[in-house]
Amino acid sequence: MSESIVENATRLWTPTGFSEDEWSHAESADALSGNGRFILPLQVLLDLDPTVRRSAKERLGVLLQPGDQLEKIADLLDQISLVALAFPAFSDGRSFSKGELLRSRHRFEGAVRATGQVLVDQLPHMLRLGFDEFEVSNPVLLKRLEEGRTGGLPLSYQPTVKPEAKGPKYSWRRVRAG
Repeated sequence: MSESIVENATRLWTPTGFSEDEWSHAESADALSGNGRFILPLQVLLDLDPTVRRSAKERLGVLLQPGDQLEKIADLLDQISLVALAFPAFSDGRSFSKGELLRSRHRFEGAVRATGQVLVDQLPHMLRLGFDEFEVSNPVLLKRLEEGRTGGLPLSYQPTVKPEAKGPKYSWRRVRAG
């Protein structure tokens, strides 16, 4: 029975490998009275006193669902250290756009984390868009990451947040770094 628990467990992966997760998901601001780093739902973050947000910056993150508007936190990005973007279903890609906009338009330098349905074929694109932390529970992706395989195609046809070398003969073809 313990094997199935481990198999379905969520693990934190970054481009440097698996690591212990310093962050906890919390449903209310009451969590901030304790020690630790907390990822709060959008409305809870918005309802926090601005003084509390500024003083708790290093241990404060926000979770955005696909339907949440990124503009609601645009002016608060200097008061949080992590933005977690939810992928509740593999068919909902709105959080891809939010990740790219956080890096390109808003110049957010904190951690951008993917949560929920993070799948094998999505990981390389998420990395190119500026995601740098992943809560992974998919058994196939966990196995590949344990083997050191991130997958992806060696060429891409669109520029992203992370620049890549131009491919031969075509200015729009890019060669994947690494």
